[in-house]
Amino acid sequence: MQLIPYLNFDSRCREALTFYQQCLGGEITAMMTWGESPVCDEIPPEAGELIMHGCLVVDGQVLMASDSFPGRPYEGVKGAAVTINADSDAAAKRWYEALSAGGTVEMELQETFWASSFAAFSDRFGVPWMINCGKEASDAGQ
Repeated sequence: MQLIPYLNFDSRCREALTFYQQCLGGEITAMMTWGESPVCDEIPPEAGELIMHGCLVVDGQVLMASDSFPGRPYEGVKGAAVTINADSDAAAKRWYEALSAGGTVEMELQETFWASSFAAFSDRFGVPWMINCGKEASDAGQ
């Protein structure tokens, strides 16, 4: 089994997945618009270029996303966070600096009692993230 985060955006999915690819690497393997969808018979003109389904694959890990369909309320991401478990403090710092740029930091990247590096923030799209490098992972890389 693999658990896969699926994010929704308010007309900014293409921009967000492109940003995540720049920050994390990987490959965008899907970016289908509502207008390209064979299952939607009546697409409002304002929805044609919105993303119905997008997928970023990074080292075998998957992040999926879409834009909210027009007329359906967009409420943002609530009660969850995308979490990255880093295998080194250097990787944690690199991802923290890239993903938090232009966002809102809740907790700066720092050592905690459970991690050599931990941070909590929302990116510039309002998506909550946590970056964690466990003390064992950091020690193993030294």
